[in-house]
Amino acid sequence: MTQHGHFHWNELMTRNLEQTRAFYHDALGWEFDTMDMPGGGTYLIAMGAQMPVCGIFEMSGTDFDGVSDHWLSYIAVDDIDKRLEKASAGGATVTREPWDVPGVGRIAMLQEPGGAQIGWMTPAAND
Repeated sequence: MTQHGHFHWNELMTRNLEQTRAFYHDALGWEFDTMDMPGGGTYLIAMGAQMPVCGIFEMSGTDFDGVSDHWLSYIAVDDIDKRLEKASAGGATVTREPWDVPGVGRIAMLQEPGGAQIGWMTPAAND
């Protein structure tokens, strides 16, 4: 399991999944495993040297209106709910309340006081 306070995962949110897949395959040699996302869509897990490198998914729907392609990092925390309380007390804004992803962990999105967006997650025990 990734240590508390360390970067744990990165995701690329894109508007063109196939173009992005082709680019990283050609440029870096990544291969891809796919999984279905709850509510529809495909989530790509980029593999480098047979190890997971990052996730990639296609932004669609009104939730992503006006949002450009971007990378998002996630930091591992020991207890997402308690850490969000501390973050909020320190001036952060929770932009998406915690939710559980089976086999992955408990995740939340926040904006730190300087304005940067970040994901925090308590990874699943099997990680």
